[in-house]
Amino acid sequence: MKESNMQETMNFYQIPREQWQGFYTNGMMPFTQEELDNIKSLNDRISVQDVEDVYVPLCHLIHLYMKEFESLTLSKGLFLHRYVKMPPFIIGIAGSVAVGKSTTARLVQNLLSRLFPRRTVQLITTDGFLYPNEVLEARGILDRKGFPESYDMEALINFLNAVKSGESEIKIPVYSHEVYNIIPDTFEIINQPDILIVEGINTLQLPANQQIYVSDFFDFSIFVDAQPDLIEKWYLERFESLLDTAFQKPNNYYYQYAIGDRGEAIKMAKEVWKNVNLKNLHEYILPTRSRADIILHKTKHHSIDEVFLRKY
Repeated sequence: MKESNMQETMNFYQIPREQWQGFYTNGMMPFTQEELDNIKSLNDRISVQDVEDVYVPLCHLIHLYMKEFESLTLSKGLFLHRYVKMPPFIIGIAGSVAVGKSTTARLVQNLLSRLFPRRTVQLITTDGFLYPNEVLEARGILDRKGFPESYDMEALINFLNAVKSGESEIKIPVYSHEVYNIIPDTFEIINQPDILIVEGINTLQLPANQQIYVSDFFDFSIFVDAQPDLIEKWYLERFESLLDTAFQKPNNYYYQYAIGDRGEAIKMAKEVWKNVNLKNLHEYILPTRSRADIILHKTKHHSIDEVFLRKY
Protein backbone atom coordinates (compact mmCIF):
# COMPACT_ATOMS: atom_id res chain seq x y z
CA MET A 1 0.00 0.00 0.00
CA LYS A 2 2.81 2.38 -0.85
CA GLU A 3 0.45 4.55 -2.88
CA SER A 4 -1.50 5.55 0.21
CA ASN A 5 -1.36 8.20 2.87
CA MET A 6 -1.55 8.25 6.65
CA GLN A 7 -5.18 9.30 6.56
CA GLU A 8 -6.14 6.28 4.46
CA THR A 9 -4.32 3.68 6.56
CA MET A 10 -5.09 5.04 10.03
CA ASN A 11 -8.45 3.23 9.95
CA PHE A 12 -6.78 -0.17 9.47
CA TYR A 13 -4.78 -2.66 11.47
CA GLN A 14 -1.67 -3.41 9.38
CA ILE A 15 -0.93 -7.12 9.84
CA PRO A 16 2.13 -8.92 8.38
CA ARG A 17 1.38 -12.31 6.82
CA GLU A 18 3.43 -14.08 9.51
CA GLN A 19 1.15 -12.64 12.19
CA TRP A 20 -2.10 -13.05 10.24
CA GLN A 21 -1.52 -16.77 9.63
CA GLY A 22 -1.41 -17.38 13.39
CA PHE A 23 -4.86 -15.92 14.09
CA TYR A 24 -6.74 -19.04 13.05
CA THR A 25 -5.98 -22.56 11.91
CA ASN A 26 -8.18 -25.62 11.86
CA GLY A 27 -5.41 -28.05 10.97
CA MET A 28 -7.18 -29.08 7.77
CA MET A 29 -6.15 -28.32 4.22
CA PRO A 30 -9.32 -28.08 2.12
CA PHE A 31 -7.55 -28.17 -1.29
CA THR A 32 -4.83 -30.02 -3.12
CA GLN A 33 -2.47 -28.05 -5.38
CA GLU A 34 -4.19 -29.61 -8.40
CA GLU A 35 -7.56 -28.26 -7.22
CA LEU A 36 -6.04 -24.82 -6.67
CA ASP A 37 -4.62 -24.84 -10.20
CA ASN A 38 -8.17 -25.34 -11.49
CA ILE A 39 -9.50 -22.48 -9.33
CA LYS A 40 -6.89 -19.86 -10.22
CA SER A 41 -7.21 -17.51 -13.16
CA LEU A 42 -4.88 -17.42 -16.15
CA ASN A 43 -1.37 -16.35 -15.11
CA ASP A 44 -2.35 -16.03 -11.44
CA ARG A 45 -0.56 -18.02 -8.74
CA ILE A 46 -1.93 -19.62 -5.61
CA SER A 47 -0.39 -22.27 -3.38
CA VAL A 48 -1.56 -24.58 -0.60
CA GLN A 49 0.55 -22.44 1.74
CA ASP A 50 -1.30 -19.28 0.64
CA VAL A 51 -4.63 -20.93 1.46
CA GLU A 52 -3.41 -22.04 4.87
CA ASP A 53 -1.68 -18.76 5.77
CA VAL A 54 -4.12 -16.21 4.33
CA TYR A 55 -7.45 -17.55 3.12
CA VAL A 56 -8.41 -19.96 5.92
CA PRO A 57 -8.06 -17.17 8.54
CA LEU A 58 -9.89 -14.81 6.15
CA CYS A 59 -12.85 -17.19 5.84
CA HIS A 60 -12.91 -17.60 9.62
CA LEU A 61 -13.15 -13.80 9.92
CA ILE A 62 -15.96 -13.79 7.34
CA HIS A 63 -17.76 -16.38 9.47
CA LEU A 64 -17.50 -14.06 12.50
CA TYR A 65 -19.04 -11.25 10.44
CA MET A 66 -21.79 -13.63 9.31
CA LYS A 67 -22.66 -14.54 12.90
CA GLU A 68 -22.89 -10.85 13.82
CA PHE A 69 -25.01 -10.21 10.72
CA GLU A 70 -27.42 -13.02 11.66
CA SER A 71 -27.60 -11.82 15.27
CA LEU A 72 -28.42 -8.27 14.18
CA THR A 73 -31.11 -9.52 11.78
CA LEU A 74 -32.76 -11.49 14.61
CA SER A 75 -32.56 -8.43 16.90
CA LYS A 76 -34.32 -6.33 14.27
CA GLY A 77 -37.11 -8.90 14.15
CA LEU A 78 -37.49 -8.78 17.94
CA PHE A 79 -37.61 -4.98 17.85
CA LEU A 80 -40.23 -4.97 15.09
CA HIS A 81 -42.29 -7.79 16.72
CA ARG A 82 -42.28 -9.65 13.44
CA TYR A 83 -40.47 -12.43 11.65
CA VAL A 84 -37.61 -11.07 9.56
CA LYS A 85 -36.33 -13.53 6.98
CA MET A 86 -32.56 -13.92 6.98
CA PRO A 87 -31.29 -12.14 3.84
CA PRO A 88 -28.26 -13.41 1.92
CA PHE A 89 -24.84 -12.38 3.20
CA ILE A 90 -23.14 -10.49 0.36
CA ILE A 91 -19.36 -10.21 -0.05
CA GLY A 92 -17.87 -7.64 -2.43
CA ILE A 93 -14.42 -8.14 -3.96
CA ALA A 94 -12.76 -5.17 -5.70
CA GLY A 95 -9.40 -4.27 -7.24
CA SER A 96 -7.69 -3.52 -10.53
CA VAL A 97 -7.84 -5.47 -13.77
CA ALA A 98 -5.30 -8.37 -13.63
CA VAL A 99 -4.67 -8.08 -9.88
CA GLY A 100 -6.23 -11.48 -9.14
CA LYS A 101 -9.80 -10.65 -8.02
CA SER A 102 -11.31 -13.62 -9.86
CA THR A 103 -8.94 -16.09 -8.21
CA THR A 104 -9.66 -14.60 -4.79
CA ALA A 105 -13.42 -14.72 -5.44
CA ARG A 106 -13.43 -18.36 -6.62
CA LEU A 107 -11.14 -19.39 -3.78
CA VAL A 108 -13.35 -17.73 -1.15
CA GLN A 109 -16.43 -19.31 -2.77
CA ASN A 110 -14.90 -22.79 -2.72
CA LEU A 111 -13.54 -22.41 0.80
CA LEU A 112 -16.84 -21.19 2.25
CA SER A 113 -18.69 -24.00 0.44
CA ARG A 114 -16.37 -26.58 1.99
CA LEU A 115 -16.22 -25.03 5.44
CA PHE A 116 -20.01 -24.58 5.59
CA PRO A 117 -21.51 -27.33 3.40
CA ARG A 118 -25.08 -26.53 4.45
CA ARG A 119 -24.86 -23.05 2.98
CA THR A 120 -25.24 -22.27 -0.70
CA VAL A 121 -22.55 -19.94 -2.02
CA GLN A 122 -22.90 -18.30 -5.45
CA LEU A 123 -20.52 -15.99 -7.30
CA ILE A 124 -21.12 -13.33 -9.94
CA THR A 125 -18.89 -10.84 -11.70
CA THR A 126 -20.02 -7.30 -12.46
CA ASP A 127 -18.74 -7.78 -16.04
CA GLY A 128 -22.25 -9.04 -16.77
CA PHE A 129 -23.52 -5.52 -16.13
CA LEU A 130 -21.31 -3.90 -18.74
CA TYR A 131 -23.34 -2.41 -21.55
CA PRO A 132 -23.00 -4.47 -24.76
CA ASN A 133 -20.31 -3.21 -27.17
CA GLU A 134 -23.03 -2.02 -29.56
CA VAL A 135 -24.39 0.33 -26.89
CA LEU A 136 -20.92 1.54 -25.90
CA GLU A 137 -20.11 2.18 -29.56
CA ALA A 138 -23.34 4.11 -30.11
CA ARG A 139 -22.52 6.29 -27.09
CA GLY A 140 -18.94 6.82 -28.25
CA ILE A 141 -17.42 5.25 -25.13
CA LEU A 142 -16.18 1.86 -26.34
CA ASP A 143 -12.63 3.05 -25.60
CA ARG A 144 -13.73 3.68 -22.00
CA LYS A 145 -14.90 0.14 -21.37
CA GLY A 146 -14.37 -0.61 -17.69
CA PHE A 147 -14.87 3.01 -16.61
CA PRO A 148 -17.96 3.71 -14.43
CA GLU A 149 -20.09 4.98 -17.34
CA SER A 150 -19.67 1.68 -19.22
CA TYR A 151 -21.71 -0.22 -16.60
CA ASP A 152 -25.46 -0.37 -16.18
CA MET A 153 -25.24 0.53 -12.49
CA GLU A 154 -29.00 0.85 -12.11
CA ALA A 155 -29.43 -2.77 -13.25
CA LEU A 156 -26.68 -3.90 -10.86
CA ILE A 157 -28.30 -2.11 -7.91
CA ASN A 158 -31.73 -3.51 -8.80
CA PHE A 159 -30.20 -6.99 -8.98
CA LEU A 160 -28.59 -6.68 -5.54
CA ASN A 161 -31.83 -5.37 -4.09
CA ALA A 162 -33.68 -8.37 -5.56
CA VAL A 163 -31.11 -10.74 -4.01
CA LYS A 164 -31.39 -9.11 -0.58
CA SER A 165 -35.19 -9.19 -0.87
CA GLY A 166 -35.08 -12.97 -1.28
CA GLU A 167 -36.33 -13.16 -4.85
CA SER A 168 -35.77 -16.48 -6.63
CA GLU A 169 -34.52 -17.34 -10.11
CA ILE A 170 -32.94 -13.93 -10.78
CA LYS A 171 -31.47 -13.70 -14.29
CA ILE A 172 -28.31 -11.73 -14.99
CA PRO A 173 -26.44 -11.27 -18.31
CA VAL A 174 -23.26 -13.24 -19.02
CA TYR A 175 -20.06 -11.57 -20.26
CA SER A 176 -17.45 -13.46 -22.30
CA HIS A 177 -13.81 -12.37 -22.30
CA GLU A 178 -13.30 -14.53 -25.38
CA VAL A 179 -15.70 -12.47 -27.47
CA TYR A 180 -15.12 -9.31 -25.40
CA ASN A 181 -18.86 -8.71 -25.14
CA ILE A 182 -22.13 -9.66 -23.46
CA ILE A 183 -23.44 -12.96 -24.87
CA PRO A 184 -26.93 -12.38 -26.31
CA ASP A 185 -29.83 -14.36 -24.78
CA THR A 186 -27.55 -16.05 -22.24
CA PHE A 187 -28.15 -15.68 -18.53
CA GLU A 188 -26.84 -16.82 -15.19
CA ILE A 189 -29.43 -17.73 -12.55
CA ILE A 190 -29.05 -16.60 -8.95
CA ASN A 191 -31.43 -18.53 -6.74
CA GLN A 192 -31.66 -17.40 -3.11
CA PRO A 193 -28.09 -18.15 -2.02
CA ASP A 194 -27.09 -17.97 1.64
CA ILE A 195 -23.91 -16.20 0.54
CA LEU A 196 -23.36 -14.22 -2.67
CA ILE A 197 -19.90 -13.06 -3.77
CA VAL A 198 -19.84 -10.06 -6.12
CA GLU A 199 -16.51 -9.55 -7.88
CA GLY A 200 -15.56 -6.58 -10.06
CA ILE A 201 -13.45 -3.46 -10.39
CA ASN A 202 -16.42 -1.23 -9.62
CA THR A 203 -17.93 -2.89 -6.54
CA LEU A 204 -16.80 -0.22 -4.07
CA GLN A 205 -17.16 2.82 -6.33
CA LEU A 206 -19.26 5.83 -5.46
CA PRO A 207 -22.50 6.22 -7.40
CA ALA A 208 -22.62 8.66 -10.30
CA ASN A 209 -26.30 9.57 -10.31
CA GLN A 210 -27.86 6.93 -8.06
CA GLN A 211 -28.83 7.70 -4.48
CA ILE A 212 -27.54 4.34 -3.32
CA TYR A 213 -24.11 2.66 -3.40
CA VAL A 214 -23.51 -0.84 -4.74
CA SER A 215 -21.54 -1.41 -1.53
CA ASP A 216 -24.63 -0.54 0.57
CA PHE A 217 -25.68 -4.13 -0.10
CA PHE A 218 -22.38 -5.63 1.08
CA ASP A 219 -21.93 -7.21 4.49
CA PHE A 220 -18.21 -7.73 3.98
CA SER A 221 -15.77 -6.38 1.39
CA ILE A 222 -12.28 -7.24 0.18
CA PHE A 223 -9.89 -5.11 -1.89
CA VAL A 224 -7.08 -6.96 -3.69
CA ASP A 225 -4.13 -4.57 -3.89
CA ALA A 226 -0.67 -4.36 -5.48
CA GLN A 227 1.70 -1.75 -6.87
CA PRO A 228 0.61 -0.49 -10.34
CA ASP A 229 3.91 -1.51 -11.98
CA LEU A 230 3.39 -5.09 -10.78
CA ILE A 231 -0.23 -5.12 -11.98
CA GLU A 232 0.94 -3.86 -15.39
CA LYS A 233 3.43 -6.74 -15.55
CA TRP A 234 0.66 -9.25 -14.71
CA TYR A 235 -1.68 -7.61 -17.23
CA LEU A 236 0.86 -7.94 -20.06
CA GLU A 237 1.70 -11.54 -19.07
CA ARG A 238 -1.99 -12.39 -19.12
CA PHE A 239 -2.40 -10.69 -22.49
CA GLU A 240 0.38 -12.83 -23.97
CA SER A 241 -1.16 -15.97 -22.49
CA LEU A 242 -4.50 -15.03 -24.07
CA LEU A 243 -2.76 -14.65 -27.43
CA ASP A 244 -1.19 -18.10 -27.02
CA THR A 245 -4.63 -19.68 -26.51
CA ALA A 246 -6.44 -17.74 -29.29
CA PHE A 247 -4.53 -19.00 -32.37
CA GLN A 248 -7.08 -21.63 -33.38
CA LYS A 249 -10.20 -19.68 -32.39
CA PRO A 250 -11.19 -17.22 -35.16
CA ASN A 251 -14.19 -16.07 -33.11
CA ASN A 252 -11.98 -15.18 -30.16
CA TYR A 253 -11.50 -11.40 -29.68
CA TYR A 254 -7.74 -11.96 -29.27
CA TYR A 255 -7.41 -13.98 -32.51
CA GLN A 256 -6.78 -10.80 -34.54
CA TYR A 257 -3.78 -10.03 -32.33
CA ALA A 258 -2.62 -13.66 -32.07
CA ILE A 259 -2.17 -14.05 -35.84
CA GLY A 260 -0.51 -10.66 -36.30
CA ASP A 261 2.83 -9.22 -35.28
CA ARG A 262 3.45 -10.11 -31.61
CA GLY A 263 5.51 -6.97 -30.98
CA GLU A 264 2.76 -4.72 -32.32
CA ALA A 265 0.17 -6.57 -30.24
CA ILE A 266 2.17 -6.06 -27.04
CA LYS A 267 2.72 -2.41 -27.93
CA MET A 268 -1.06 -2.01 -28.28
CA ALA A 269 -1.63 -3.77 -24.93
CA LYS A 270 0.81 -1.37 -23.23
CA GLU A 271 -1.15 1.57 -24.65
CA VAL A 272 -4.42 0.09 -23.37
CA TRP A 273 -2.87 -0.35 -19.94
CA LYS A 274 -1.58 3.23 -19.87
CA ASN A 275 -4.62 5.00 -21.33
CA VAL A 276 -7.44 2.86 -19.95
CA ASN A 277 -6.57 0.52 -17.10
CA LEU A 278 -3.97 2.63 -15.27
CA LYS A 279 -6.13 5.73 -15.63
CA ASN A 280 -9.16 3.85 -14.33
CA LEU A 281 -7.08 2.49 -11.45
CA HIS A 282 -5.90 5.93 -10.31
CA GLU A 283 -9.15 7.82 -10.91
CA TYR A 284 -11.82 5.35 -9.83
CA ILE A 285 -10.48 2.13 -8.26
CA LEU A 286 -7.71 3.12 -5.82
CA PRO A 287 -9.86 5.87 -4.22
CA THR A 288 -12.26 3.10 -3.09
CA ARG A 289 -9.58 0.99 -1.39
CA SER A 290 -10.13 2.52 2.05
CA ARG A 291 -13.83 1.56 1.93
CA ALA A 292 -13.03 -2.17 2.14
CA ASP A 293 -13.18 -4.25 5.33
CA ILE A 294 -10.05 -6.17 4.31
CA ILE A 295 -7.19 -5.22 1.99
CA LEU A 296 -5.05 -8.10 0.70
CA HIS A 297 -1.71 -6.64 -0.39
CA LYS A 298 0.23 -8.59 -3.01
CA THR A 299 3.90 -8.54 -3.95
CA LYS A 300 5.85 -10.44 -6.64
CA HIS A 301 4.36 -13.70 -7.93
CA HIS A 302 0.94 -12.75 -6.50
CA SER A 303 2.19 -13.49 -2.99
CA ILE A 304 0.24 -11.76 -0.19
CA ASP A 305 2.64 -10.16 2.29
CA GLU A 306 0.28 -7.99 4.34
CA VAL A 307 -3.37 -7.83 5.34
CA PHE A 308 -5.11 -4.62 6.36
CA LEU A 309 -8.16 -5.05 8.60
CA ARG A 310 -10.58 -2.16 9.05
CA LYS A 311 -10.70 -1.02 12.68
CA TYR A 312 -14.14 0.59 12.68
